[in-house]
Amino acid sequence: MAYEVIDNYFDEKYFGKLQHAMMEPASPIGWEYLPAPSAGNENDLSCMFTHLVFEHKQYSEMFDMFDVMWSMFDIKSLIRIKLNLYPSSQTLLEHAVHQDYNFNHKGAIIYINDNDGFTRLEDGTCIESKANRVLFFDASQPHSSTNCTNAKARFNINVNYF
Repeated sequence: MAYEVIDNYFDEKYFGKLQHAMMEPASPIGWEYLPAPSAGNENDLSCMFTHLVFEHKQYSEMFDMFDVMWSMFDIKSLIRIKLNLYPSSQTLLEHAVHQDYNFNHKGAIIYINDNDGFTRLEDGTCIESKANRVLFFDASQPHSSTNCTNAKARFNINVNYF
């Protein structure tokens, strides 16, 4: 499976804006609680919070913050932008393997903070969560996420597009 990892992808000012929007206690984000990070995880103790910025012509008030990505990611058609917050626990929990959508498309994961969580790709490669790192990959291929143990939470942004 082809993938690309780029560190320090965004300029400091823009990335700081993303971090602030997602991680500040007074953030205006309305986080939605999900009892399982992916299908197949219903019986474990992990959970997550998400904020859907865009999907199926539904936009959140944060949509304009992501306009810079259209050209940087060479987006022809946007499928979804989703913010993810995985609470910390004492044990690193790897979530069930999943596909974002079951049709060929591009995916990008923007890592917002440093932590010991990771994304595992189909070939077993683990991409560590590092602030301002972007993983470009085929999100229709099986992959999994984790929570973290060494930060309050693991934050990332999932972008699906053509």
